[in-house]
Amino acid sequence: MRFITTSAVLLSLMMSPLYAHEHHGDHIEGKSEGAEMKPTSAPVEVSAPQDARSYFTDTVLQNQHGETVRFYSDVLQDKVVLLNVIFTHCDDACPLITRKLKEVREAMDEKTAKQVHFISITSDPLNDKPEVLQAFIRKHEIESPNWTFLTGDKAQVDLVLSRLGHFIASPEAHSTLLIAGDVANKRWNKIQPDAPVPAIAQRLELLTEPRH
Repeated sequence: MRFITTSAVLLSLMMSPLYAHEHHGDHIEGKSEGAEMKPTSAPVEVSAPQDARSYFTDTVLQNQHGETVRFYSDVLQDKVVLLNVIFTHCDDACPLITRKLKEVREAMDEKTAKQVHFISITSDPLNDKPEVLQAFIRKHEIESPNWTFLTGDKAQVDLVLSRLGHFIASPEAHSTLLIAGDVANKRWNKIQPDAPVPAIAQRLELLTEPRH
């Protein structure tokens, strides 16, 4: 299984087209079963490695509990993560991907599930305050201590999204691409949202395995 370094995947995210939210509503719904896992992007060579904290930044955000968190130090550092972007009044791709990610958690064994941290960042921080994120969580019956939803000041959220390769003009224009990473070991994958649940779970399981 090929993994790519922090600097490679981040440069790749900024240079390659992301998949727009509005094109995925029908494609995600129940059509991934039996499909092949989409490959990750090829590595992109850079002259010097990026420091993860410097790149991702310790931008101050809020989680769904209204707690102040620093994006790198509190949310990413030393974790295996799966990041995606949502907005709560979305009525197509976001609920479908959220449901799929719940299925991914259920497909992993208990030990692996405890090691993977799901991070959903809103593309609509002006509306998606912590209490709104809490309502979204209740609506979709998300019961996991390892699933963080993030919002905050719009400029701060926009900065974090831009570092993940999301340059958006509106909440609806966000990408549905999933980003999986073993932060400590600088191993990253880009995953298409229509990849089969077992394939996404397997990719995350591989990221939790000790690096040899």
